[in-house]
Amino acid sequence: MTTQTTAATTPTTPTAPATAATATATTATRAAAAAWPTVPDATGPAAEQAVLDRVPTGLLIDGTWRSAADDATFPVVDPATGETLLRVADATPEDGVRALAAADAARAGWARTAPRQRAEVLRRAFDLLQDRREDFALLMTLEMGKPLAEARGEVAYGGEFLRWFSEEAVRIGGSYSTNPEGTGRAVVTHKPVGPAFLITPWNFPLAMATRKIAPALAAGCTVVVKPAELTPLTTLLFADLLLEAGVPAGVVNVVPTTSAAALSEPVIGDPRLRKLSFTGSTPVGRTLLRQAAGTVLRTSMELGGNAPFLVFEDADLELAVEGALLAKFRNTGQACTAANRFLVHEDVAEEFARRITERVAAMPVGRGTEDGIAIGPLIDSRAVDKAHRLVTDALHRGATLRTGGHPVDGSGTFYAPTVLTDVQPGSDLLRDEIFGPVLAIRTFRTEDEAVTAANDTEYGLVGYAFTEDPARGQRLMERLETGMLGLNTGVVSNASAPFGGVKQSGLGREGGGEGIAEYLETMYTLTPDPFRERRTPASRTNEGAAR
Repeated sequence: MTTQTTAATTPTTPTAPATAATATATTATRAAAAAWPTVPDATGPAAEQAVLDRVPTGLLIDGTWRSAADDATFPVVDPATGETLLRVADATPEDGVRALAAADAARAGWARTAPRQRAEVLRRAFDLLQDRREDFALLMTLEMGKPLAEARGEVAYGGEFLRWFSEEAVRIGGSYSTNPEGTGRAVVTHKPVGPAFLITPWNFPLAMATRKIAPALAAGCTVVVKPAELTPLTTLLFADLLLEAGVPAGVVNVVPTTSAAALSEPVIGDPRLRKLSFTGSTPVGRTLLRQAAGTVLRTSMELGGNAPFLVFEDADLELAVEGALLAKFRNTGQACTAANRFLVHEDVAEEFARRITERVAAMPVGRGTEDGIAIGPLIDSRAVDKAHRLVTDALHRGATLRTGGHPVDGSGTFYAPTVLTDVQPGSDLLRDEIFGPVLAIRTFRTEDEAVTAANDTEYGLVGYAFTEDPARGQRLMERLETGMLGLNTGVVSNASAPFGGVKQSGLGREGGGEGIAEYLETMYTLTPDPFRERRTPASRTNEGAAR
């Protein structure tokens, strides 16, 4: 793939598609790092092969790397070249149940492990990840395609879940209170929910794994992880790191597979499973919720998004443009938090479009390992086809193409970064999650009109709004139907904050104090009033004699 930029086009309306760890943790981390030297801060065939050579290619079940039950494997492909990186074990439904059995066998021991010990394991994992950040960044770029600079950012972000939940592990609390009648004491405690099945997506292969595994382990739960078929390598390498960090056998099990539905169904239906966490599309989430109902599982669902990005007439346009570039083009637009619908006040719409088009047209497109790349490949050819179908539909309905609007010729699955204006109501890309580098603008006149348009979707994961009016910002916090809001910022994700949506964007939260609560059961115990005179057998006998 040759690095290139996409030239801006003259606006047209086509009618056809065109830290300070403990001393013990620090010592262990340094010893492990000495045993596994990191890849230099460089790319190239030698560095790439060195990272790939370190990736375990089996299933991790009960602390052992093993082949699939039928010895089957599947290829993991570099989306920038179409070439196979590695072949990994292809888990069967039988393997999935074996992994759950291992998690169940390890359940009691891990739940009884002192919170401080669980915390130190997670902190060692954090330290090891920092030592090997270049390895993980390069591996993510190879299997997912994101630019290397963004992959490094994901290592930093993903690592924060390890650090945050290592700190939360020792803060699992409870309560003690007098009941309203004064007759007893209410004691509320929290216990691990039990074995958890974690299904992660392909677009953030490290951060989505740490965001689920870290709170589960901090809470005392054991897990079975099913990474995405398209990007399992990062999770496999991370699981190996967890073993080094001291995670006991059976606490973390990993089962990559090409038969996700066949593997998941018996695992979800097994009464030993007590928690299901899924990040992915809303249609698949609905199916999993139906399956989870059979055993009344605790569920966390981070599903689809259709994020609105509002730019008001009083917005700082420079700030809005920078926020738009982050919210739309980070991860080549392949993020559930990506801005999908740009709603811009008619008084500033043309200037915003001009500025954003100038920046987007200059974005270098290429393999993520190349210097200066802003836009990497889409994950596969289906993603390219979807992006082009949505752009084509918008153009047929009267949208104006400002730049891009086409697949990029050559090897790999690339789509040119695109800006559309004059997008008409009813266009498919206003309803469907684009998951690609396509920025679509429509205009509004009033705040009420903007809010109505923003909420006109079945989804409600995140929204973005740019305004210099503090009162308007407060109104938007109350009026927008989303689980998260970026007010004058294009990035909202943070390990210390609750991540999740409303409506059909999901259930539950990941990150923050809420994140560990998803893996805890609440137990209430009532004890008698300790000041009430205790009646002994002798006193009861005396009372009877007196009567």
